Amino acid sequence: MDSSEFLEFLTTRTSVREYGSTPITDAEIEYILSCASTAPSAGNLESWDVILVKDEDVRLCLCDAAFNQQHIEQAPVILAVCANYVRSMSRYGERGILYALQDASIAGTYMMLAAHSLGLQSCWTGAFDDEDVREVLDLPQHIRPVVLLAIGRGHPAPTRTSRMAAGEHVHNERW
Repeated sequence: MDSSEFLEFLTTRTSVREYGSTPITDAEIEYILSCASTAPSAGNLESWDVILVKDEDVRLCLCDAAFNQQHIEQAPVILAVCANYVRSMSRYGERGILYALQDASIAGTYMMLAAHSLGLQSCWTGAFDDEDVREVLDLPQHIRPVVLLAIGRGHPAPTRTSRMAAGEHVHNERW
């Protein structure tokens, strides 16, 4: 893949909030998780974990925890990507909290892009009540949910949302 193909790959990925009922195969899930396991991480500690959710009742409970965002219930798979503070704090102390959040975010991004490479659609969902998600998924206290990644065979919007030009994000040398 050359640089223009890579940019095209990135620009064709969109957040999708409507999904069909066709299930995601175990092979597709395995591929997505294998891609995530290649993500860089602070100190190579891989301070992230993921809860694979297919069960309709659990997805409904997660939908409630995510302020009734219907795509969470509708998508056949939710990957709840979590930061594992203990794994990174064991080496980095308090700073390990930030590193675990970064590790989980990078791994979640790899999952989202891996799904896209398979022709699947996804939606990164960060709007949820942490404690409600913690309760639904029975998460221990040292685990923080970072993203509920909905994945399925979706119905993308016919038009892409506009984006800021890359240069609008850049500050040279200082703010």
